[in-house]
Amino acid sequence: MRSILVTGGAGFIGSAVVRRLVGKGYRVVNLDKLTYAGNLASLRDVEGAQNYRFLQADIADQAQIRAVLEEEAVDGVMHLAAESHVDRSIDGPAAFVETNVMGTVSLLSAVLDYWRALPAERREGFRFHHVSTDEVFGDLPFDSGYFVEDTPYAPSSPYSASKAASDHFVRAWHHTYGLPIVLSNCSNNYGAYHFPEKLIPLVTLNALQGKELPVYGKGENVRDWLLVDDHAAALELVLTRGEIGHSYNVGGNQERTNLSVVESICDILDQRQPLASGQSRRSLIRFVTDRPGHDRRYAIDSSKIMRDLGWVPSVTFEEGLAQTINWYLANEWWWGPVRDGSYAGERLGVGG
Repeated sequence: MRSILVTGGAGFIGSAVVRRLVGKGYRVVNLDKLTYAGNLASLRDVEGAQNYRFLQADIADQAQIRAVLEEEAVDGVMHLAAESHVDRSIDGPAAFVETNVMGTVSLLSAVLDYWRALPAERREGFRFHHVSTDEVFGDLPFDSGYFVEDTPYAPSSPYSASKAASDHFVRAWHHTYGLPIVLSNCSNNYGAYHFPEKLIPLVTLNALQGKELPVYGKGENVRDWLLVDDHAAALELVLTRGEIGHSYNVGGNQERTNLSVVESICDILDQRQPLASGQSRRSLIRFVTDRPGHDRRYAIDSSKIMRDLGWVPSVTFEEGLAQTINWYLANEWWWGPVRDGSYAGERLGVGG
């Protein structure tokens, strides 16, 4: 593939994908609406590259999408644009339906028209890669089970329901219209440039500043953690080598309770930058009322992508978490401008 359109490329996972693809020499067109979580500062390292173009646009604008596809002679689409925060979906589900469901349908329609008009040899190599989440599979018991590619969907939140719907529409465009698609479902990502309403950056920045750390319930919910750069490597493989019509689960095989994640962050920061008071940051943890429909556990079986595409995660959670915290300590230029009361724990609880 020579030219790739990435939707949502100014978001957390999307920007990691863009940085990787640009660095590897692909022509990358980054299309992002720049809602609250889109941040062009995350792309500072590639913004001047000759093989990179940014376009502020909405995936629901079919005419503009079609024009960009034609102008850039796109060979593949990686669709990451989405509303993605569970708490926000509980407060306002309509926006998640609008973007994740209706926006995906609009994008699929534009891409299908473009693909149908391609010469036969270019149609053969084209791919539409839809990037989804393990949350579409719902809830797992604490002590057994893993999500595999054919696990039945059972979404619990408005967010996961909207992503499940978008997955189904992508598959429908393949089965009904023949659009060559691949899908992937990932576990919880973490790493550099993570928006500070999410668990690890929120706790890191609150703990750094000596603020309270609100944890949902008793902090017993379990998540499988995946470094975002490892995820970006997997996504490149799925787009370029994945089998048409197939889905691939991508997880770090690093399950941790939310409380243990918070405690690990506290311990690392106590070593790096002790509080002036000398107190342990674990003393800042406060348990708060759990959010509605909070799934107990997510855990992914990644054996298919490991076996078929040769992907393996590069770090353990402990290694990746230390790298991530070091990045936040060194890059206040990035998180400082987007850090305000809305993302400092006053409104949001902490939970994966």
